[in-house]
Amino acid sequence: MNVHKNARLTPMGRELLAQRIESGWTVVNAAAAAGVSTRTASKWLARHRLGAERRHYDRSSAPRRCPHAIAPERVAQIEALRRQRMTGLQIARRLGMARSTVGAILRRIGLGRLDNLEPKPPVQRYEYDTPGGMIHIDMKKLGRIEGIGHRITGSRNGKSKTRGIGWEVLHVAIDDASRLAYTEVLSDEKKETACAFTARAIDWFARHGVTTQRLMSDNGSAYKSHLFAALLRERSVKHVRTRPYTPRTNGKAERFIQTSLREWAYAEPYLSSNQRTQAMTPFINRYNLTRPHSAHKGISPWQRLNNLLGFDN
Repeated sequence: MNVHKNARLTPMGRELLAQRIESGWTVVNAAAAAGVSTRTASKWLARHRLGAERRHYDRSSAPRRCPHAIAPERVAQIEALRRQRMTGLQIARRLGMARSTVGAILRRIGLGRLDNLEPKPPVQRYEYDTPGGMIHIDMKKLGRIEGIGHRITGSRNGKSKTRGIGWEVLHVAIDDASRLAYTEVLSDEKKETACAFTARAIDWFARHGVTTQRLMSDNGSAYKSHLFAALLRERSVKHVRTRPYTPRTNGKAERFIQTSLREWAYAEPYLSSNQRTQAMTPFINRYNLTRPHSAHKGISPWQRLNNLLGFDN
């Protein structure tokens, strides 16, 4: 129960008020002791004597009758038309109703958005048992930095010369089973750059006992290139692509990028791109070696990898 901030009585206080009157107090004295009017005291005494279970609680302020309420049959019509993917305006015109009324009814029955007409697909979570069974790769563009920006200083003075100074790209690779991650900040997202990064990532994982069997990427042009396909054939790695316009398919890479942005790229005001890049190494070392990972019950990716490979941490 949410008691109004100015309420003098709670359900317990109302019960005490009624009990005092029944024990011999006058209504005037009991009301004065509770700090309410005699009319209020009489009301709660009458409700107390009704004997209902929730007699000391506030009643709903909703009217008992609503003569102008929309009939259930009309609500059913609105729902049926909505399930034909008609807009609120179209439904209002079809039924000769106010658009605001139709909108209120649609929100009440949970069909305020067309997206709600179709059930959302169930979340499908998976995790490979073997390190290297699937390596997720992705990239994220980052604006270059020359000095602290106006979002931190609150002033745009002298910042016009630093606009449009270009981009650099964070390339990431993360093992599905252990969440061990490898990252580089590179100059672009071209196929030659992506291929070179992928080759270094595969070699880096191999040095840590992880043999890459499959590699998942989105449908970016670099990953669809003949050069990238040739690299994976040479390394005997199967290429798996995400479904178009479905980034959650590559969710582990997407999630790692969010973590990188929050705990590294945007974690502090860097003076330059070079300073930000230098800060990446301590972050990725902490992520791999000591940072607890919620998906693995609080152990780090390095501990998880050792467990999967049968080594002592």
